[in-house]
Amino acid sequence: MTQTLSPIGGRAAWTGAELARDPSWIMALPPMATAEIDAALAGLGDRAPPRFDARHFPLPETAGFLAEVVRELEAGRGLVRLTGLDPARYSDTDLKRVFWGLMCHLGTPLPQNTTGEILAEVKDETGTGAAVAAGTARARSRSTGPLRWHTDKCDLLSLLCASNGIEGGVSRIVSTVAIQDAMAERCPELLAVLYEDFWRARPADEEGEGMAARPFPMPVFARGPGGEFTSQYSRTYVELAQGQPGVPPLTSRQVEAMDRLAAVAEELCIEMPFAPGQIQLMNQHVTYHGRTAYADGAGGRRNLLRIWLASPLSRALPAGHAGQWGDVRAGALRGGAMPGRSALAA
Repeated sequence: MTQTLSPIGGRAAWTGAELARDPSWIMALPPMATAEIDAALAGLGDRAPPRFDARHFPLPETAGFLAEVVRELEAGRGLVRLTGLDPARYSDTDLKRVFWGLMCHLGTPLPQNTTGEILAEVKDETGTGAAVAAGTARARSRSTGPLRWHTDKCDLLSLLCASNGIEGGVSRIVSTVAIQDAMAERCPELLAVLYEDFWRARPADEEGEGMAARPFPMPVFARGPGGEFTSQYSRTYVELAQGQPGVPPLTSRQVEAMDRLAAVAEELCIEMPFAPGQIQLMNQHVTYHGRTAYADGAGGRRNLLRIWLASPLSRALPAGHAGQWGDVRAGALRGGAMPGRSALAA
């Protein structure tokens, strides 16, 4: 345990202040990308997600750029925001096809719930504009309310801003490596608690076969067989497990550790509004994300398209994570609502 409580450092240990000074994490699609995307789109015929992959969406020059993006997500900061895509060029249907085609060059899309959702629209579904502050993560995300720090169950999370609300909805991202390192220096006794098991439960519609609503223990922070850092966390899921049979109540130290984690995340994060056409890519092993509340209105409506990806360059995970991920080997097809299943058509 002593070794895991030491600072990790490296490019993934960024702070929001550092990214504000160095915007190189915001990367523009290369000049030829628009023409290549339009040609690939024209060649699809009537194919729609998930009935095509990168082979059907050729990007002769842009593919090399996207390969560099994948490497940056795994071996660099773990965060990239892409610019240069103009949603106004495409119908709603074609924008989804373009997003899917681009993301297939980064990894393998995964099912996001047990109903087979593969390309989600994260927008207000309440019909009232009300903020949902309790319940499942899905209910919260499909309202106008804020989202707490969390990870999604995939190696890479991709979000395309199709349109934005008139107020709020600011994206918030924080490096979990930076959180780990700050806590190693300030409060190693609480950091040690985060390397211990926390019981969690996930809603039935977000789990695979045989996993629905079954509580499971997993540490907030962990290291893989080669020392690779990973964090999977949602305080919502920790709270959902409480009171279920066989789940011990949270200790005061666990609550204190989660509170301190949240406080450090607030200090170290970066906040940035989404502009239409921007694509945000986050390695879910080294970042948390959230958002501020927002309001739709006459000036616009917020809608983010979301794809979960298994990365071919992903890190090896601890053996104890297999129950959630399905496969802990580096580069494996893993994660998603049904671990080990691709969202792509056969």
